[in-house]
Amino acid sequence: MRKPAAIYARASSDRQKENHTIASQTATLIQHAETQGYAVPSEWVFQDEGYSGASLVRPGLEALRDLVAQGHIEAVLVYSPDRLSRKYAYQILLAEEFNRQGVELVFLKAPSGATPEDQLVVQFQGMIAEYERAQIIERSRRGKRHRAQQGTINVLSGAPYGYRYVKKSDSATAYYEVIEAEADVVRLVFDTYTKEGMSINAIARLLNDRRIPTRTGSSRWERSTVWAMLRNPAYQGKACFGKTERAARKKITRPLRQRGGHSNRCGAHRERPRPEWIEIAVPALVSDATFALAQEQLEKNKRHSPRRTVAPSLPQGMLVCQQCGYALYRSSARTSKQKLYYYRCIGSDAYRHLCGPVCTNRPIRQDYLDQFVWQEIIRVLEEPELIQAEIQRRLEAAQKSDPVRKREQSLRRELTRLEASTERLLTAYQENLLTLAELRRRMPELRKQQQAIQSELTSMELAASDQSRYLKLTHTLTEFRERLHAKSETMEVPERQ
Repeated sequence: MRKPAAIYARASSDRQKENHTIASQTATLIQHAETQGYAVPSEWVFQDEGYSGASLVRPGLEALRDLVAQGHIEAVLVYSPDRLSRKYAYQILLAEEFNRQGVELVFLKAPSGATPEDQLVVQFQGMIAEYERAQIIERSRRGKRHRAQQGTINVLSGAPYGYRYVKKSDSATAYYEVIEAEADVVRLVFDTYTKEGMSINAIARLLNDRRIPTRTGSSRWERSTVWAMLRNPAYQGKACFGKTERAARKKITRPLRQRGGHSNRCGAHRERPRPEWIEIAVPALVSDATFALAQEQLEKNKRHSPRRTVAPSLPQGMLVCQQCGYALYRSSARTSKQKLYYYRCIGSDAYRHLCGPVCTNRPIRQDYLDQFVWQEIIRVLEEPELIQAEIQRRLEAAQKSDPVRKREQSLRRELTRLEASTERLLTAYQENLLTLAELRRRMPELRKQQQAIQSELTSMELAASDQSRYLKLTHTLTEFRERLHAKSETMEVPERQ
């Protein structure tokens, strides 16, 4: 009887895709499966084109792992360890995950792993693959940096607005060619900002009112685009390499907020110190004096912006519009008697969006909302039943959270598979397809795995039922409520926050 198996292939770069590396891997694996007696349906051939081996977040690999967890296959065929992952730790993680499900991991270009020596060779191959990836990344980074220091333009990601990137040829190196129509727009932006004193927002509106097309022609001019243009040193003839670097993500944007604050990418880019930038000469569109005036004005705006002098508010940075999902910001309006502050939805501002406002919610008076929020906080804290109910809700949510729930489901599937394997062994023995010695050799390992899984499931149930720390928190909140009630009317906004 042929063993049910799946095939996995991966290529990380466009060049590999063009050279049909995925197709060659798959063809070789299918041929190997036919000669070794594996049954591989077409829907069990998983491919990841253009995905790095340094990450486990790959659609083909995710589908393969789901298939393994369901217990439908007995083997996974991969061309070589580095096609599964470039990181040795990930290789071990996946190998152990497959092994727990009783699935054999077969590499065509690696030892079988039946002996300790074979396992050692596979481990060395995994470490070497991880080292090669790190070496490729570092060589690429150093090579780009060296070429930037030599003034080579093609290390930059692309030409900014006002230029056209011309690829290198046999007779000339790559260079930036000035697009005169766009260059006039760049000069207009700098002149209106430095000479006429227009704000960035006003410049964006001016460009949109004049129907000046953007680089793509399918969008409108945004303030962020004008701001980036005023800061780009390429327009004074000094395009810069290495302006940003990878860093941890700090800001939760609207798309992330709508997905619950989670992202597959945990990193972002931040600007590096100006002395670390490498300058590359390009045709200048504005003079050094004009560019310097723009930088001086930008610095003044940063230091003297009204945003730096406003008084703090109770829910600042936490308000989100229920209708459109955008954040609320604070604005003001002056009457004949006083100055009033409002919370306004970003989605209701027509100038921020290409087709006009996306939200119809009206602004909310800050003093009304702040007072209402504070009163609700006091009311909730004075009702211990509500606090206990919220603690119970969060406890149940933690018990049903994805990582815990997925792990529990995975363990129960594994337990079901082991029970089915045990039943198959007993049936095979009863039908004289398996000797008693073979049964005695294989049963202890299955029993051991069943006991380990059952023990982990019991531990998870005990941990989920432990509410002692939540009860202790309730007693602590009782004392906190008493102190808060005495000072609730006299506390300043920073203390209330």
